[in-house]
Amino acid sequence: MTDILEIARRQVLGEGRGLDREQTLRVLTLPDDRVPDALALAHDVRMRWCGPEVEVEGIVSLKTGGCPEDCHFCSQSGRFESPVRSAWLDIPALVRAARETAATGATEFCIVAAVRGPDERLMAQVRDGVKAINDAVEINIACSLGMLTQAQVDELAAMGVHRYNHNLETARSHFPNVVTTHTWEERHDTLRRVKAAGMEVCCGGIVGMGETVAQRAEFAAELAELDPDEVPLNFLAPRPGTPFADRPVVEGAEALKTIAAFRLALPRTILRYAGGREVTLGDLGTRDGMLGGVNAIIVGNYLTTLGRPAERDLELLTELRMPIKALSRTL
Repeated sequence: MTDILEIARRQVLGEGRGLDREQTLRVLTLPDDRVPDALALAHDVRMRWCGPEVEVEGIVSLKTGGCPEDCHFCSQSGRFESPVRSAWLDIPALVRAARETAATGATEFCIVAAVRGPDERLMAQVRDGVKAINDAVEINIACSLGMLTQAQVDELAAMGVHRYNHNLETARSHFPNVVTTHTWEERHDTLRRVKAAGMEVCCGGIVGMGETVAQRAEFAAELAELDPDEVPLNFLAPRPGTPFADRPVVEGAEALKTIAAFRLALPRTILRYAGGREVTLGDLGTRDGMLGGVNAIIVGNYLTTLGRPAERDLELLTELRMPIKALSRTL
C-alpha cells in the first residue's frame, strides 16, 4: 500500500485537495515515529495554501455559567456541580477587553455567552456591545451565542458581526455521548443559516472526549463537508464537577497527529489552536503544532481556564518568523 504521506504530498500539497475520511484515519493511525514527517508535510501544506501569517484572536465571556444544556465537558452548565457561577459582563468591561485584545496585535475579538441560544436580553447586550466596540476599537468582532433562529442570524449580520462560532464539538456518531439536551443536527442548522447569511463560519470541536480515532477522522470529514472559514481545535482539559472530569488528557503525540491530520483534511482552512493545548502539549508541543499546520491562535485566557500569557505566544511567533495577520475589514 502506498504510504499515506506520499499520497498526501501529491493530493494535498500538490493539488490542494484535502484527505478524505479513510485517508485521514490513516494519518491518525501512523506510528509515533512518523509524527515529525506528518507535521512537516502539514506545515508545507499550510505555507502553500494559507501562507505564513497567523491570525490572533482574543475571547471574552459576556454571559458566564448557568447554561441549561448538559455538554459533558463544560463547567458552565447549570446542571453540574462545578465552581463556575452565573455572571454578566457590562459594556464598559467588554470594550476594555476588546482594547486589551487589540493591543496584542489581535485582529479578532469573540464575544461568547453560555446559553442554549440568545434571548432578547442577550441580543440587546450584544447589540450595544458591538456598537460600543466598533466606536472604540479597530478589530473584527465575532460572536458565539449558541443556536440561532433565522431572525437572530439576520440581526447579527446586520450588526456587522463578521464571523460566528458554533462548534459541532465531535463526530455526529459520538455527539449523543457528549450532549443529550440538543442534537448535532440542531447545531448544524445554525451553521447552515450563518453561512447562507454571508457571515464567516467558525466551527471546530474538542479532541479527547471518549471518541475513537475513527470518529476523529469522521469529524474531520464532516468539517470538510461544511467548509468552515475557521476550525478551532481544542483538547479536553477535564473540568471538576463535569461528567468528563476524570477523563485522561490526550497524549502529546496523539494531539500532534490530530493537528497534522486535520490540516491535511482541511488544507485552506484557518486552523486555530484553542483550549487545552497548554495541558496537552506544553511549550514544546505548542511550537511543534505551529510548525505542523496551525495558522491561528487564541491568546490569553479562555472562558473558564487559564491560557499561556499572550506575550509568550507572541514571542514564539516572532521567533518562528510567522507574521501576525493584519486587520482587514470594512466598517
